[in-house]
Amino acid sequence: MTEIRVPDIGDVDEVEVIELCVAVGDVLEVDDSIVVIESDKASMEVPSTVAGKLVSLEVAVGDSVRQGDLLAIVEAAEAGAEHEALAATAQAEPESEPEPERQAEPENEDQSDPVGAPESVEVLVPDIGDAGDVVVIEVAVSAGQTVSVDDLLVVVESDKASMEIPSPHDGEVEAVLVSVDDTVQSGTPIATLRVHGSATKASPAPAPQKAQDTPRSEKAEQPQPAAKKPRPSASEESTQKPAKDVYAGPAVRRLARELGVDLTEVRGTGNRSRITKDDVKSHVKERMQSKGAVSGGTGIPAIPAQDFSRFGPVALEPLTRVRRVGAENLHRSWLNVPHVTQHDEADVTDLEDFRKSLKSEGEKRGVKVTPLAFLVKACCQALKDHPRFNASLDPAGENFILKQYYNIGLAVDTEQGLLVPVIREADQKGIWELSAEISELADKARDGKLGMTDLQGGTFSISSLGGIGGTGFTPIVNAPEVAILGVSRMATKPVWNGGEFVPRKMLPLSLSYDHKAINGAEAGRFMTDLVQIIADLRRALL
Repeated sequence: MTEIRVPDIGDVDEVEVIELCVAVGDVLEVDDSIVVIESDKASMEVPSTVAGKLVSLEVAVGDSVRQGDLLAIVEAAEAGAEHEALAATAQAEPESEPEPERQAEPENEDQSDPVGAPESVEVLVPDIGDAGDVVVIEVAVSAGQTVSVDDLLVVVESDKASMEIPSPHDGEVEAVLVSVDDTVQSGTPIATLRVHGSATKASPAPAPQKAQDTPRSEKAEQPQPAAKKPRPSASEESTQKPAKDVYAGPAVRRLARELGVDLTEVRGTGNRSRITKDDVKSHVKERMQSKGAVSGGTGIPAIPAQDFSRFGPVALEPLTRVRRVGAENLHRSWLNVPHVTQHDEADVTDLEDFRKSLKSEGEKRGVKVTPLAFLVKACCQALKDHPRFNASLDPAGENFILKQYYNIGLAVDTEQGLLVPVIREADQKGIWELSAEISELADKARDGKLGMTDLQGGTFSISSLGGIGGTGFTPIVNAPEVAILGVSRMATKPVWNGGEFVPRKMLPLSLSYDHKAINGAEAGRFMTDLVQIIADLRRALL
Protein backbone atom coordinates (compact mmCIF):
# COMPACT_ATOMS: atom_id res chain seq x y z
CA MET A 1 0.00 0.00 0.00
CA THR A 2 1.18 3.52 -0.81
CA GLU A 3 0.03 6.59 1.09
CA ILE A 4 -0.49 9.81 -0.90
CA ARG A 5 0.10 12.82 1.34
CA VAL A 6 0.04 16.60 0.91
CA PRO A 7 3.43 17.58 -0.58
CA ASP A 8 5.59 20.56 0.32
CA ILE A 9 3.33 23.64 0.08
CA GLY A 10 5.93 26.26 0.95
CA ASP A 11 5.17 28.79 3.69
CA VAL A 12 1.41 28.21 3.56
CA ASP A 13 -0.04 26.65 6.72
CA GLU A 14 -3.22 25.19 5.24
CA VAL A 15 -4.69 24.59 1.80
CA GLU A 16 -8.19 23.63 0.75
CA VAL A 17 -9.28 20.62 -1.27
CA ILE A 18 -11.22 22.07 -4.21
CA GLU A 19 -11.59 19.04 -6.48
CA LEU A 20 -11.48 15.24 -6.35
CA CYS A 21 -10.18 13.91 -9.66
CA VAL A 22 -10.76 10.19 -8.94
CA ALA A 23 -13.08 7.86 -7.05
CA VAL A 24 -12.45 4.80 -4.88
CA GLY A 25 -11.87 1.74 -7.07
CA ASP A 26 -10.28 3.63 -9.97
CA VAL A 27 -7.12 2.18 -11.51
CA LEU A 28 -4.43 4.86 -11.59
CA GLU A 29 -1.24 5.40 -13.53
CA VAL A 30 1.80 7.22 -12.22
CA ASP A 31 1.20 11.01 -12.23
CA ASP A 32 -2.58 10.68 -12.53
CA SER A 33 -4.11 13.56 -10.55
CA ILE A 34 -5.90 12.50 -7.35
CA VAL A 35 -6.99 15.82 -5.85
CA VAL A 36 -6.55 19.53 -6.50
CA ILE A 37 -5.64 21.72 -3.53
CA GLU A 38 -5.70 25.49 -3.41
CA SER A 39 -4.05 28.15 -1.24
CA ASP A 40 -4.86 31.85 -1.19
CA LYS A 41 -3.16 32.48 -4.51
CA ALA A 42 -2.51 29.19 -6.31
CA SER A 43 -3.88 25.74 -7.06
CA MET A 44 -1.88 22.52 -7.28
CA GLU A 45 -2.64 19.00 -8.45
CA VAL A 46 -1.48 16.15 -6.24
CA PRO A 47 -0.64 13.14 -8.44
CA SER A 48 -0.33 9.45 -7.65
CA THR A 49 3.26 8.35 -7.16
CA VAL A 50 2.54 4.73 -8.11
CA ALA A 51 0.36 2.80 -10.52
CA GLY A 52 -2.38 0.81 -8.88
CA LYS A 53 -5.91 0.81 -7.50
CA LEU A 54 -7.32 3.60 -5.31
CA VAL A 55 -8.61 1.91 -2.16
CA SER A 56 -9.55 4.97 -0.08
CA LEU A 57 -9.94 8.75 -0.21
CA GLU A 58 -9.34 10.42 3.14
CA VAL A 59 -10.56 13.94 2.23
CA ALA A 60 -13.62 15.61 0.76
CA VAL A 61 -14.11 18.83 -1.20
CA GLY A 62 -13.89 21.77 1.20
CA ASP A 63 -11.52 20.11 3.68
CA SER A 64 -8.49 22.10 4.89
CA VAL A 65 -5.27 20.10 4.96
CA ARG A 66 -1.66 20.69 5.91
CA GLN A 67 1.66 19.50 4.54
CA GLY A 68 2.00 15.77 5.28
CA ASP A 69 -1.73 15.11 5.82
CA LEU A 70 -2.98 11.85 4.33
CA LEU A 71 -5.03 12.26 1.15
CA ALA A 72 -5.47 8.75 -0.24
CA ILE A 73 -4.21 5.15 -0.20
CA VAL A 74 -3.25 3.37 -3.40
CA GLU A 75 -2.74 -0.37 -3.66
CA ALA A 76 0.24 -0.76 -5.94
CA ALA A 77 -0.20 -3.14 -8.84
CA GLU A 78 2.34 -5.58 -7.37
CA ALA A 79 1.31 -5.22 -3.73
CA GLY A 80 -0.22 -8.00 -1.62
CA ALA A 81 -3.49 -8.05 0.26
CA GLU A 82 -2.57 -5.79 3.17
CA HIS A 83 -5.34 -3.33 2.39
CA GLU A 84 -7.51 -3.66 5.49
CA ALA A 85 -4.81 -3.07 8.09
CA LEU A 86 -3.18 -0.12 6.34
CA ALA A 87 -6.48 1.52 5.46
CA ALA A 88 -7.66 1.32 9.06
CA THR A 89 -4.39 2.82 10.30
CA ALA A 90 -4.52 5.61 7.68
CA GLN A 91 -8.08 6.53 8.57
CA ALA A 92 -7.14 6.89 12.24
CA GLU A 93 -4.14 9.19 11.59
CA PRO A 94 -5.88 12.33 10.29
CA GLU A 95 -8.22 12.24 13.28
CA SER A 96 -5.52 11.73 15.90
CA GLU A 97 -2.76 14.06 14.63
CA PRO A 98 -4.58 17.39 14.27
CA GLU A 99 -7.01 16.75 17.14
CA PRO A 100 -5.06 18.72 19.80
CA GLU A 101 -4.82 21.76 17.46
CA ARG A 102 -8.54 21.74 16.65
CA GLN A 103 -9.57 21.40 20.29
CA ALA A 104 -7.19 23.96 21.74
CA GLU A 105 -8.49 27.02 19.89
CA PRO A 106 -12.22 26.61 20.60
CA GLU A 107 -11.39 26.31 24.33
CA ASN A 108 -9.67 29.69 24.15
CA GLU A 109 -12.58 31.13 22.21
CA ASP A 110 -14.96 30.18 25.03
CA GLN A 111 -13.03 32.31 27.52
CA SER A 112 -14.04 35.93 27.98
CA ASP A 113 -11.70 38.26 26.10
CA PRO A 114 -10.42 41.24 28.12
CA VAL A 115 -11.12 44.75 26.84
CA GLY A 116 -8.91 45.48 23.86
CA ALA A 117 -8.16 41.82 23.13
CA PRO A 118 -7.73 40.93 19.45
CA GLU A 119 -10.92 40.22 17.56
CA SER A 120 -11.75 39.05 14.04
CA VAL A 121 -13.19 41.54 11.56
CA GLU A 122 -14.65 40.52 8.22
CA VAL A 123 -13.78 42.80 5.27
CA LEU A 124 -16.54 42.98 2.66
CA VAL A 125 -16.65 44.14 -0.95
CA PRO A 126 -17.89 47.76 -0.79
CA ASP A 127 -20.72 49.27 -2.81
CA ILE A 128 -19.91 48.81 -6.50
CA GLY A 129 -23.01 50.54 -7.88
CA ASP A 130 -25.04 48.72 -10.50
CA ALA A 131 -22.05 46.85 -11.89
CA GLY A 132 -23.42 43.54 -10.51
CA ASP A 133 -20.65 40.96 -10.26
CA VAL A 134 -16.96 41.86 -10.49
CA VAL A 135 -13.91 39.64 -10.89
CA VAL A 136 -10.96 39.43 -8.49
CA ILE A 137 -7.88 40.15 -10.64
CA GLU A 138 -5.26 40.50 -7.88
CA VAL A 139 -4.82 39.33 -4.29
CA ALA A 140 -2.18 41.52 -2.64
CA VAL A 141 -1.96 39.88 0.82
CA SER A 142 -1.73 36.43 2.36
CA ALA A 143 -2.65 34.90 5.71
CA GLY A 144 -0.36 36.00 8.51
CA GLN A 145 0.65 39.27 6.86
CA THR A 146 0.48 42.48 8.90
CA VAL A 147 -1.41 45.34 7.28
CA SER A 148 -2.13 48.99 8.05
CA VAL A 149 -5.17 51.10 7.32
CA ASP A 150 -5.54 51.67 3.54
CA ASP A 151 -3.05 48.92 2.63
CA LEU A 152 -4.22 47.14 -0.52
CA LEU A 153 -6.01 43.82 0.04
CA VAL A 154 -7.45 42.88 -3.36
CA VAL A 155 -8.20 44.45 -6.75
CA VAL A 156 -11.53 43.75 -8.46
CA GLU A 157 -12.53 44.53 -12.03
CA SER A 158 -15.86 45.09 -13.74
CA ASP A 159 -16.45 45.20 -17.47
CA LYS A 160 -14.83 48.62 -17.81
CA ALA A 161 -12.93 49.52 -14.64
CA SER A 162 -10.86 48.13 -11.79
CA MET A 163 -11.12 49.08 -8.12
CA GLU A 164 -8.70 48.60 -5.22
CA ILE A 165 -10.15 47.43 -1.91
CA PRO A 166 -7.99 48.62 1.03
CA SER A 167 -7.80 47.42 4.63
CA PRO A 168 -10.13 49.33 6.97
CA HIS A 169 -8.00 48.54 10.07
CA ASP A 170 -4.48 47.93 11.32
CA GLY A 171 -3.99 44.28 12.11
CA GLU A 172 -3.02 40.86 10.86
CA VAL A 173 -4.58 39.03 7.94
CA GLU A 174 -6.27 36.01 9.47
CA ALA A 175 -7.61 34.51 6.26
CA VAL A 176 -8.03 35.47 2.62
CA LEU A 177 -11.46 34.31 1.46
CA VAL A 178 -11.15 34.91 -2.29
CA SER A 179 -8.75 33.96 -5.07
CA VAL A 180 -7.83 35.44 -8.43
CA ASP A 181 -10.67 34.93 -10.99
CA ASP A 182 -13.34 34.58 -8.26
CA THR A 183 -16.57 36.44 -9.00
CA VAL A 184 -17.78 38.64 -6.12
CA GLN A 185 -20.38 41.34 -5.51
CA SER A 186 -21.21 44.02 -2.95
CA GLY A 187 -21.16 42.47 0.52
CA THR A 188 -19.07 39.41 -0.36
CA PRO A 189 -16.45 38.67 2.36
CA ILE A 190 -12.91 38.92 0.97
CA ALA A 191 -10.77 38.54 4.10
CA THR A 192 -10.77 38.43 7.89
CA LEU A 193 -8.43 40.62 9.94
CA ARG A 194 -7.21 40.14 13.50
CA VAL A 195 -7.49 43.58 15.13
CA HIS A 196 -7.77 44.98 18.65
CA GLY A 197 -11.21 45.11 20.22
CA SER A 198 -11.27 48.90 20.27
CA ALA A 199 -10.97 48.95 16.49
CA THR A 200 -13.94 46.67 16.02
CA LYS A 201 -16.06 48.81 18.30
CA ALA A 202 -15.21 51.89 16.30
CA SER A 203 -16.15 50.17 13.01
CA PRO A 204 -18.32 47.09 13.66
CA ALA A 205 -18.21 44.26 11.15
CA PRO A 206 -20.04 40.93 10.84
CA ALA A 207 -18.45 38.06 12.74
CA PRO A 208 -16.28 35.92 10.45
CA GLN A 209 -16.55 32.19 9.95
CA LYS A 210 -13.34 30.67 11.34
CA ALA A 211 -12.09 27.58 9.58
CA GLN A 212 -10.08 26.43 12.62
CA ASP A 213 -13.21 26.33 14.83
CA THR A 214 -15.02 23.91 12.54
CA PRO A 215 -14.43 20.15 12.54
CA ARG A 216 -13.21 18.81 9.23
CA SER A 217 -16.28 16.62 8.77
CA GLU A 218 -18.53 19.70 8.83
CA LYS A 219 -16.41 22.00 6.63
CA ALA A 220 -17.84 20.73 3.34
CA GLU A 221 -21.32 21.67 4.53
CA GLN A 222 -20.49 25.32 5.31
CA PRO A 223 -22.16 27.89 2.99
CA GLN A 224 -19.78 29.49 0.52
CA PRO A 225 -19.70 33.25 -0.19
CA ALA A 226 -22.70 34.40 -2.21
CA ALA A 227 -20.89 34.99 -5.48
CA LYS A 228 -19.03 31.67 -5.53
CA LYS A 229 -20.54 28.59 -7.09
CA PRO A 230 -21.39 26.03 -4.37
CA ARG A 231 -19.06 23.08 -4.36
CA PRO A 232 -20.54 19.56 -4.26
CA SER A 233 -20.63 17.69 -0.97
CA ALA A 234 -18.46 14.64 -0.41
CA SER A 235 -21.31 12.28 -1.21
CA GLU A 236 -22.12 14.13 -4.45
CA GLU A 237 -18.45 14.28 -5.43
CA SER A 238 -18.03 10.54 -5.10
CA THR A 239 -20.86 9.90 -7.56
CA GLN A 240 -19.47 12.22 -10.22
CA LYS A 241 -17.56 10.74 -13.14
CA PRO A 242 -13.84 11.42 -12.47
CA ALA A 243 -11.79 12.87 -15.29
CA LYS A 244 -8.85 10.52 -14.65
CA ASP A 245 -7.86 10.42 -18.31
CA VAL A 246 -7.67 14.22 -18.54
CA TYR A 247 -4.33 16.02 -18.43
CA ALA A 248 -5.16 19.60 -17.44
CA GLY A 249 -4.12 22.12 -14.81
CA PRO A 250 -6.29 23.69 -12.08
CA ALA A 251 -6.94 26.91 -14.02
CA VAL A 252 -8.12 24.92 -17.04
CA ARG A 253 -10.35 22.72 -14.87
CA ARG A 254 -11.87 25.82 -13.27
CA LEU A 255 -12.57 27.36 -16.70
CA ALA A 256 -14.15 24.09 -17.83
CA ARG A 257 -16.40 24.01 -14.75
CA GLU A 258 -17.49 27.61 -15.37
CA LEU A 259 -18.32 26.88 -19.02
CA GLY A 260 -19.90 23.50 -18.34
CA VAL A 261 -17.36 21.66 -20.50
CA ASP A 262 -16.63 17.93 -20.11
CA LEU A 263 -12.83 17.80 -20.35
CA THR A 264 -12.93 14.19 -21.56
CA GLU A 265 -14.40 15.55 -24.81
CA VAL A 266 -11.67 18.18 -25.34
CA ARG A 267 -8.61 17.47 -27.49
CA GLY A 268 -5.43 18.75 -25.86
CA THR A 269 -2.77 20.51 -27.94
CA GLY A 270 -0.19 21.07 -25.21
CA ASN A 271 2.80 18.95 -24.29
CA ARG A 272 1.82 15.29 -23.81
CA SER A 273 -1.68 16.25 -25.02
CA ARG A 274 -2.23 18.56 -22.06
CA ILE A 275 -5.43 20.59 -22.34
CA THR A 276 -4.96 24.37 -22.36
CA LYS A 277 -7.43 27.22 -21.88
CA ASP A 278 -7.38 27.85 -25.63
CA ASP A 279 -8.37 24.22 -26.20
CA VAL A 280 -11.41 24.66 -23.93
CA LYS A 281 -12.41 27.90 -25.66
CA SER A 282 -11.98 26.34 -29.12
CA HIS A 283 -14.11 23.39 -28.02
CA VAL A 284 -16.90 25.73 -26.90
CA LYS A 285 -16.67 27.72 -30.14
CA GLU A 286 -16.86 24.58 -32.28
CA ARG A 287 -19.78 23.25 -30.28
CA MET A 288 -21.70 26.53 -30.72
CA GLN A 289 -21.00 26.69 -34.44
CA SER A 290 -21.97 23.07 -34.95
CA LYS A 291 -25.49 23.81 -33.70
CA GLY A 292 -26.32 25.81 -36.82
CA ALA A 293 -25.02 27.78 -39.73
CA VAL A 294 -25.55 31.09 -37.95
CA SER A 295 -23.76 32.67 -35.02
CA GLY A 296 -25.30 34.14 -31.88
CA GLY A 297 -28.84 33.29 -32.95
CA THR A 298 -29.03 36.52 -34.97
CA GLY A 299 -29.52 34.94 -38.38
CA ILE A 300 -26.16 36.35 -39.53
CA PRO A 301 -23.91 33.80 -41.28
CA ALA A 302 -20.77 33.00 -39.32
CA ILE A 303 -17.40 34.11 -40.72
CA PRO A 304 -15.52 30.98 -41.81
CA ALA A 305 -12.35 30.21 -39.86
CA GLN A 306 -9.11 30.42 -41.81
CA ASP A 307 -5.54 29.30 -41.23
CA PHE A 308 -3.73 32.58 -41.95
CA SER A 309 -0.33 31.00 -41.28
CA ARG A 310 -0.61 29.42 -44.75
CA PHE A 311 0.04 32.84 -46.25
CA GLY A 312 2.87 34.02 -44.02
CA PRO A 313 4.04 34.50 -40.41
CA VAL A 314 1.38 35.38 -37.85
CA ALA A 315 1.31 36.21 -34.13
CA LEU A 316 -1.50 36.09 -31.57
CA GLU A 317 -2.22 39.07 -29.30
CA PRO A 318 -4.96 38.37 -26.74
CA LEU A 319 -7.64 41.04 -26.39
CA THR A 320 -7.72 42.85 -23.06
CA ARG A 321 -10.79 42.39 -20.90
CA VAL A 322 -11.87 45.98 -21.68
CA ARG A 323 -11.63 45.34 -25.43
CA ARG A 324 -13.51 42.02 -25.21
CA VAL A 325 -16.38 43.45 -23.20
CA GLY A 326 -16.40 46.66 -25.24
CA ALA A 327 -16.65 44.66 -28.46
CA GLU A 328 -19.59 42.70 -27.06
CA ASN A 329 -21.39 45.90 -26.01
CA LEU A 330 -20.82 47.60 -29.37
CA HIS A 331 -21.89 44.49 -31.28
CA ARG A 332 -25.05 44.25 -29.19
CA SER A 333 -25.82 47.93 -29.79
CA TRP A 334 -25.16 47.68 -33.53
CA LEU A 335 -27.50 44.66 -33.85
CA ASN A 336 -30.31 46.17 -31.76
CA VAL A 337 -30.15 49.86 -32.74
CA PRO A 338 -31.01 50.97 -36.29
CA HIS A 339 -28.24 53.52 -36.75
CA VAL A 340 -28.58 56.69 -38.82
CA THR A 341 -25.88 59.39 -38.93
CA GLN A 342 -26.48 63.10 -39.60
CA HIS A 343 -23.41 65.14 -40.69
CA ASP A 344 -22.86 68.90 -40.47
CA GLU A 345 -20.18 71.52 -39.79
CA ALA A 346 -20.04 74.17 -37.08
CA ASP A 347 -18.27 77.51 -37.50
CA VAL A 348 -15.99 77.68 -34.45
CA THR A 349 -13.94 80.71 -35.48
CA ASP A 350 -15.25 83.00 -32.74
CA LEU A 351 -15.26 80.16 -30.18
CA GLU A 352 -11.60 79.41 -30.90
CA ASP A 353 -10.63 83.09 -30.60
CA PHE A 354 -12.38 83.26 -27.23
CA ARG A 355 -10.82 79.99 -26.06
CA LYS A 356 -7.31 81.15 -26.92
CA SER A 357 -7.91 84.41 -25.05
CA LEU A 358 -8.36 82.32 -21.89
CA LYS A 359 -4.91 80.73 -22.16
CA SER A 360 -3.09 83.04 -19.74
CA GLU A 361 -5.89 82.86 -17.17
CA GLY A 362 -5.94 79.08 -17.55
CA GLU A 363 -2.23 78.89 -16.79
CA LYS A 364 -2.82 80.80 -13.56
CA ARG A 365 -5.63 78.43 -12.64
CA GLY A 366 -3.64 75.37 -13.69
CA VAL A 367 -6.37 74.40 -16.14
CA LYS A 368 -6.07 73.82 -19.89
CA VAL A 369 -9.25 74.85 -21.71
CA THR A 370 -10.00 72.54 -24.65
CA PRO A 371 -12.73 72.77 -27.31
CA LEU A 372 -14.36 69.71 -25.73
CA ALA A 373 -15.46 71.73 -22.69
CA PHE A 374 -17.40 74.12 -24.97
CA LEU A 375 -18.92 71.17 -26.88
CA VAL A 376 -20.16 69.64 -23.62
CA LYS A 377 -21.75 72.95 -22.65
CA ALA A 378 -23.37 73.34 -26.09
CA CYS A 379 -24.69 69.74 -26.04
CA CYS A 380 -26.35 70.29 -22.66
CA GLN A 381 -28.27 73.28 -24.05
CA ALA A 382 -29.29 71.36 -27.19
CA LEU A 383 -30.45 68.39 -25.07
CA LYS A 384 -32.63 70.71 -22.98
CA ASP A 385 -34.20 72.06 -26.15
CA HIS A 386 -34.67 68.53 -27.55
CA PRO A 387 -35.41 66.29 -24.52
CA ARG A 388 -35.93 63.08 -26.53
CA PHE A 389 -32.19 63.03 -27.24
CA ASN A 390 -31.59 62.90 -23.46
CA ALA A 391 -33.80 59.86 -23.03
CA SER A 392 -34.01 56.07 -23.34
CA LEU A 393 -36.72 53.76 -24.60
CA ASP A 394 -38.32 51.45 -22.05
CA PRO A 395 -37.76 47.68 -22.60
CA ALA A 396 -41.13 47.33 -24.32
CA GLY A 397 -40.29 50.17 -26.72
CA GLU A 398 -43.57 51.91 -25.94
CA ASN A 399 -42.43 54.87 -23.81
CA PHE A 400 -39.65 57.44 -23.61
CA ILE A 401 -37.83 57.61 -20.29
CA LEU A 402 -37.08 61.35 -20.25
CA LYS A 403 -34.14 62.11 -17.95
CA GLN A 404 -34.12 65.34 -15.98
CA TYR A 405 -30.33 65.30 -15.55
CA TYR A 406 -27.53 65.79 -18.06
CA ASN A 407 -24.59 63.40 -17.67
CA ILE A 408 -22.24 63.54 -20.65
CA GLY A 409 -20.03 60.53 -21.48
CA LEU A 410 -16.64 61.18 -23.12
CA ALA A 411 -14.95 58.41 -25.12
CA VAL A 412 -11.28 58.05 -24.08
CA ASP A 413 -8.74 55.96 -25.96
CA THR A 414 -6.50 53.92 -23.61
CA GLU A 415 -4.00 51.08 -23.96
CA GLN A 416 -6.61 48.72 -22.50
CA GLY A 417 -9.30 49.84 -24.95
CA LEU A 418 -12.06 52.42 -25.25
CA LEU A 419 -13.51 53.77 -21.99
CA VAL A 420 -16.38 56.24 -21.55
CA PRO A 421 -16.17 58.13 -18.22
CA VAL A 422 -19.12 60.37 -17.39
CA ILE A 423 -19.32 64.04 -16.37
CA ARG A 424 -22.29 64.25 -14.01
CA GLU A 425 -24.64 67.25 -14.00
CA ALA A 426 -22.60 68.81 -16.79
CA ASP A 427 -25.26 71.47 -17.40
CA GLN A 428 -24.59 72.95 -13.95
CA LYS A 429 -20.85 73.41 -14.47
CA GLY A 430 -18.91 76.23 -16.07
CA ILE A 431 -16.12 76.03 -18.65
CA TRP A 432 -13.33 76.06 -16.03
CA GLU A 433 -14.90 73.28 -14.00
CA LEU A 434 -15.69 71.22 -17.11
CA SER A 435 -12.13 71.60 -18.43
CA ALA A 436 -10.62 70.46 -15.13
CA GLU A 437 -12.96 67.47 -14.85
CA ILE A 438 -12.38 66.39 -18.47
CA SER A 439 -8.61 66.40 -17.91
CA GLU A 440 -8.95 64.52 -14.61
CA LEU A 441 -11.21 61.80 -16.05
CA ALA A 442 -8.96 61.33 -19.09
CA ASP A 443 -5.89 60.88 -16.85
CA LYS A 444 -7.72 58.41 -14.60
CA ALA A 445 -8.89 56.43 -17.62
CA ARG A 446 -5.38 56.13 -19.07
CA ASP A 447 -3.91 55.21 -15.66
CA GLY A 448 -6.61 52.59 -15.00
CA LYS A 449 -7.88 54.49 -11.95
CA LEU A 450 -11.53 55.01 -12.93
CA GLY A 451 -14.05 53.96 -10.30
CA MET A 452 -17.34 52.20 -10.90
CA THR A 453 -19.35 55.41 -10.56
CA ASP A 454 -17.14 57.21 -13.11
CA LEU A 455 -18.54 54.97 -15.85
CA GLN A 456 -22.23 54.93 -14.97
CA GLY A 457 -25.30 57.08 -15.56
CA GLY A 458 -24.51 58.69 -18.91
CA THR A 459 -27.39 60.22 -20.90
CA PHE A 460 -25.52 61.36 -24.06
CA SER A 461 -22.00 60.66 -25.34
CA ILE A 462 -19.32 62.54 -27.29
CA SER A 463 -16.58 60.75 -29.25
CA SER A 464 -13.86 63.16 -30.40
CA LEU A 465 -11.27 62.18 -33.00
CA GLY A 466 -10.28 65.80 -33.63
CA GLY A 467 -6.76 65.26 -32.37
CA ILE A 468 -6.25 62.36 -34.79
CA GLY A 469 -7.95 63.47 -38.00
CA GLY A 470 -10.78 62.70 -40.38
CA THR A 471 -13.68 64.61 -41.88
CA GLY A 472 -16.47 62.48 -40.47
CA PHE A 473 -17.37 59.01 -39.15
CA THR A 474 -20.30 56.99 -37.81
CA PRO A 475 -20.00 56.54 -34.02
CA ILE A 476 -22.01 53.66 -32.55
CA VAL A 477 -24.76 54.67 -30.12
CA ASN A 478 -23.88 53.80 -26.54
CA ALA A 479 -27.17 52.01 -25.76
CA PRO A 480 -29.42 52.49 -23.81
CA GLU A 481 -28.66 56.08 -24.80
CA VAL A 482 -30.33 57.10 -28.07
CA ALA A 483 -27.68 59.37 -29.61
CA ILE A 484 -23.95 60.09 -29.74
CA LEU A 485 -22.00 63.01 -31.23
CA GLY A 486 -18.83 62.36 -33.24
CA VAL A 487 -16.28 65.18 -33.59
CA SER A 488 -13.60 65.23 -36.32
CA ARG A 489 -10.64 67.50 -37.10
CA MET A 490 -11.21 71.24 -37.38
CA ALA A 491 -10.12 72.78 -40.68
CA THR A 492 -9.95 76.29 -42.10
CA LYS A 493 -12.21 76.63 -45.15
CA PRO A 494 -13.44 79.44 -47.45
CA VAL A 495 -17.01 80.32 -46.50
CA TRP A 496 -19.30 82.60 -48.54
CA ASN A 497 -20.62 85.46 -46.40
CA GLY A 498 -22.94 86.88 -49.07
CA GLY A 499 -20.35 89.13 -50.66
CA GLU A 500 -17.11 87.20 -50.63
CA PHE A 501 -15.35 84.05 -49.45
CA VAL A 502 -13.67 84.43 -46.06
CA PRO A 503 -11.54 81.92 -44.13
CA ARG A 504 -13.47 80.31 -41.27
CA LYS A 505 -12.59 77.50 -38.86
CA MET A 506 -15.08 74.69 -39.45
CA LEU A 507 -15.61 71.71 -37.14
CA PRO A 508 -17.11 68.50 -38.69
CA LEU A 509 -19.83 66.89 -36.53
CA SER A 510 -21.48 63.47 -36.92
CA LEU A 511 -24.65 62.69 -34.97
CA SER A 512 -25.58 58.97 -34.82
CA TYR A 513 -29.02 58.20 -33.41
CA ASP A 514 -31.42 55.35 -32.74
CA HIS A 515 -34.03 55.52 -35.51
CA LYS A 516 -36.51 53.66 -33.27
CA ALA A 517 -36.54 56.67 -30.96
CA ILE A 518 -35.68 59.59 -33.24
CA ASN A 519 -36.69 60.34 -36.80
CA GLY A 520 -34.63 62.17 -39.40
CA ALA A 521 -36.44 65.52 -39.08
CA GLU A 522 -35.85 65.59 -35.31
CA ALA A 523 -32.16 64.79 -35.83
CA GLY A 524 -31.86 67.54 -38.43
CA ARG A 525 -33.39 70.13 -36.10
CA PHE A 526 -31.16 69.01 -33.21
CA MET A 527 -28.03 69.29 -35.34
CA THR A 528 -29.01 72.69 -36.72
CA ASP A 529 -29.59 74.08 -33.23
CA LEU A 530 -26.37 72.54 -31.92
CA VAL A 531 -24.34 74.09 -34.75
CA GLN A 532 -25.85 77.52 -34.00
CA ILE A 533 -25.10 77.21 -30.27
CA ILE A 534 -21.48 76.23 -30.97
CA ALA A 535 -21.07 79.11 -33.40
CA ASP A 536 -22.33 81.58 -30.77
CA LEU A 537 -22.39 80.24 -27.19
CA ARG A 538 -24.36 83.30 -26.13
CA ARG A 539 -27.38 81.35 -27.39
CA ALA A 540 -26.89 79.00 -24.42
CA LEU A 541 -27.90 81.94 -22.18
CA LEU A 542 -31.25 82.45 -23.90
